[in-house]
Amino acid sequence: MRLASMDVGTNSTRLLIADVSDGRITAQLTREMVITRLGKGVDKTRRFDPLALARTLEVLGDYAARCLEHQVEGVRLAATSATRDAANRDELIDGVRELLGIEPEVLSGPEEAAASFLGATWDLPIPPNGQVAVFDIGGGSTELIAGPAGAPVGEVLDNPPRAVSVDVGSVRLTERHVTHDPLTEDEVAAVRADAEAAIAAGVERLGWTPGAGAPGGAQVVGVAGTVTTVTALSLGLEAYDPDRVHRSTLTAATIAETAARLCAMTVAEKAALPIMPPGREDVIAAGALVLEAVCRVLALEEITVSETDILDGVLLGLARRMGA
Repeated sequence: MRLASMDVGTNSTRLLIADVSDGRITAQLTREMVITRLGKGVDKTRRFDPLALARTLEVLGDYAARCLEHQVEGVRLAATSATRDAANRDELIDGVRELLGIEPEVLSGPEEAAASFLGATWDLPIPPNGQVAVFDIGGGSTELIAGPAGAPVGEVLDNPPRAVSVDVGSVRLTERHVTHDPLTEDEVAAVRADAEAAIAAGVERLGWTPGAGAPGGAQVVGVAGTVTTVTALSLGLEAYDPDRVHRSTLTAATIAETAARLCAMTVAEKAALPIMPPGREDVIAAGALVLEAVCRVLALEEITVSETDILDGVLLGLARRMGA
């Protein structure tokens, strides 16, 4: 069955079209991403910026056309942190209904976490102790999730793994703390402190112990644009290569070095990097500091990087509903 999933996030709007059989993705036809910055100003105003909303709906219109071209049999759209926070979220919901003829889903933090966990782990080789901890750094929030590797789709969705969502992300922290280009030492310290405090609080809510490493020695997997961009930069790629990024290992020391490098660069210098997606250059430094904070709070030595994420989890959830 050919299906499509869309992820309307705080920073980006993304599309996945894939063929699914027996609850597994068998062929990926297209995976697209456009930085639309839907969450611009939402942390402060609790409302969508009209231009950001218009950009997002325009991209969704393009995605609707792509779905028609590929003759998809079902579409599922999930909206996350910015939409949860926006008082005028109905403007997005009404626009989606008009463009796509479907009911968009505004995922709660735990629902977002479950979809991210499923997307990151559905084809992950099962680690020796059978446990995985996934973290998803978005524009508005960061999700922390832990559970067994290799669990069937239905089990993950019916009995979601332990998860927490905290309100720190690349866009939110940039808007809260950054006004200079490049970041000042005080701004770096403020972003780092905010991120570490939120991550530590989230870790404690999950019953994990800050500074004690991954819970139960679980394999730690990082997903989403901040993580993959930092990975591509650390690998020295001249062009973004998802095959090189997917399932690569990133050490905490490399993450800290890359975060420091990004914080010291101007926005123009970051935009000129060949692997930098247009529109991410002004928030990637804060995102890298959130990634560093995850490693510092959990005392991680390394993480595994995944190209598959919430998009895949949303699509697999749709496949289950449709019996694919």
